[in-house]
Amino acid sequence: MFNYSLYRKQLLPITLDEAWEYFSSPRNLQEITPKYMGFNVLSKHKIDKMYPGQIICYHVKPLLGVPLFWMTEITHVRDKEYFVDEQRFGPYNFWHHQHFFTAVEGGVLMEDLLHYKLPLGPLGAIANAVIVKNQLAGIFEYRHKVLEDKFGKL
Repeated sequence: MFNYSLYRKQLLPITLDEAWEYFSSPRNLQEITPKYMGFNVLSKHKIDKMYPGQIICYHVKPLLGVPLFWMTEITHVRDKEYFVDEQRFGPYNFWHHQHFFTAVEGGVLMEDLLHYKLPLGPLGAIANAVIVKNQLAGIFEYRHKVLEDKFGKL
């Protein structure tokens, strides 16, 4: 009960190799996150590419500038096809974010499928309706624009 999902897709005029190179590096997360989120990667990775079992820690300020600790684990990786991040500690009761990459004519199709659940039952449902779903949509819209500015349109 009170489970939510979000789906987004974007076409970019880059190769599958270029897309994978960019998106599989935790170093690029801050660039595609709105500044108001105060997103800061805390993990100091010695490995630039993600791998199953990798833990990534952040501070994020989703509401009223209050910093929250967030830890995700990269649970699945299939090279140049998809990866999955899942929250281990953070603001959600459940967070499962799938990232898919498919070569298409002239570029790559990127798809995001996010499933999430908020704490506090009915209060979480109200928070989702009033704040969270719009904030998540705004984050993905920001990413869309940043990526379009960086790589162009397809």
